[in-house]
Amino acid sequence: MFHRRASRASVAATGLIALAVLGLTGCDSATDDAKPASASGPSVIAPGEPGEPNRTLSAEEAAERRVEDDSPNSADISYTRMMIEHHSQALEMTDLVADRAESKKIVKLAERIAASQQPEIKMMEGWLTKHGKSGKADGHDHATMPGMATPAQLKNLRAAEGKAFDQLFLTLMITHHEGAITMATDVKAQGNNIQVEEMADDVVAQQTSEITRMRSLL
Repeated sequence: MFHRRASRASVAATGLIALAVLGLTGCDSATDDAKPASASGPSVIAPGEPGEPNRTLSAEEAAERRVEDDSPNSADISYTRMMIEHHSQALEMTDLVADRAESKKIVKLAERIAASQQPEIKMMEGWLTKHGKSGKADGHDHATMPGMATPAQLKNLRAAEGKAFDQLFLTLMITHHEGAITMATDVKAQGNNIQVEEMADDVVAQQTSEITRMRSLL
């Protein structure tokens, strides 16, 4: 029979919680051998809050326990607010397609863009609400967001029809998507929240694919 005990990890001065892993005593009996793996795995002692006793967690509970702090930082908040406005302009542009475009492929493309970005706006608004933040991009205007079309460009797009509309729409939307990818890449490097990083990953993947498709239509 063997007995193993892991040493208790030191508690850092910054207040981060360390976990002490305790080995369980093995047993030769057929009854103990029949125990599920989760029951025979190492238990974990999690230090309690000040004034509270320590807690003993199962191996499964310990695996699910998050050690890192992914609290949103200013980059996460700023990105989410700006991307809501960025997506909103994309929807404004796609709304023009049905009545003005000549190519059916561009009509289908615009429908796909709208179908993906409308739910993303809702998701980002919900994320901001969850963290007690408004959806307004305070201190940011369109000029500070990469890829945003200017008022003059949008005016020209509304005035165009047929092939001229198709070409201008593709040109503006490619630039718009490239700007969104830039923003998403920046927040992946500067942000701290895992959900925001996942949303940024989706933007990069989806809009990179759409840029390839749009360039093939030019």
